[in-house]
Amino acid sequence: MVIKTRTNVYQTTYHLVFVTKYRQSIFTTKEQQNALKIYFQQIANNHEIHIITQEIKSDYAHLLVSFPPHYSISQVVKKLKGSSARYWFMNYPETKSKLWKGHLWSSSYFVGTTGNVSTNMISDYIKNQHNKVPNKNTYHNT
Repeated sequence: MVIKTRTNVYQTTYHLVFVTKYRQSIFTTKEQQNALKIYFQQIANNHEIHIITQEIKSDYAHLLVSFPPHYSISQVVKKLKGSSARYWFMNYPETKSKLWKGHLWSSSYFVGTTGNVSTNMISDYIKNQHNKVPNKNTYHNT
């Protein structure tokens, strides 16, 4: 999905995984899992983050997201994890006692990039550029 803004055009997609502190089963009901999805969506709506899809299990969250290039991955993760924990504990304070020092998320996370073509395809394309003869119509006249 290509997104256009006033200052840039981008197509970035990231797979994020957050796990609960010590992999404690916290989101044990469908109602809790749906609530967390709603919290993530509210946060995303307030910070130019597009959630493409998300799945919540009892002890982790998977999100496929896109966001503008002026945000770093760590900024987006901090927004999603920090704000979701605040929303979560406001609505489910009883779960705090199941967590070490009351932290919802582990301090670590997984991030992977995705794209329309594989890494091997891009690597092959770059390696094959030395065999290409530049087309003078490809470049602007200087």
